[in-house]
Amino acid sequence: MKLAQLYEKDYHLWAETNAKLLREGKFAELDLSKLAEEVEDMAGSQRRQLSSRLDSLLLHLLKWEFQPSFRSGSWSATIDVQREAIARLLRKNPSLKPIVDGEVADSYPIALLGASGETGVPKKLFPKTCPYTKEQILDKRFFPKPNPVR
Repeated sequence: MKLAQLYEKDYHLWAETNAKLLREGKFAELDLSKLAEEVEDMAGSQRRQLSSRLDSLLLHLLKWEFQPSFRSGSWSATIDVQREAIARLLRKNPSLKPIVDGEVADSYPIALLGASGETGVPKKLFPKTCPYTKEQILDKRFFPKPNPVR
């Protein structure tokens, strides 16, 4: 069976076979097209991880600010954990640093939906764009001041 067909039938065996061929230097036998797609997807997973962590961090910062009477150790821990995970991700993948602002802009609408749904605060009462700077978002000491809307 050709490697291109194996990709569709048994991904694990396809990956193991390509890894073996790489180690043996048999580059002409590699499934280069699919291998390139997989390597690109690996890079994309780091960006998706950054985005997902920002979604959660921004959601909790909004809840912290707009529902201060419900603040909890759980919210604080989530904020701390997401910041630390983002810091580690950026240390290990410094090429992600220049895209943080864009990812924040993309994550904010998702965080806003979650914050509105979880707090019961109407979406229109939250800022239309992210009210926090990149520096504040990543600063382990920054927690928004209370902004109760009710």
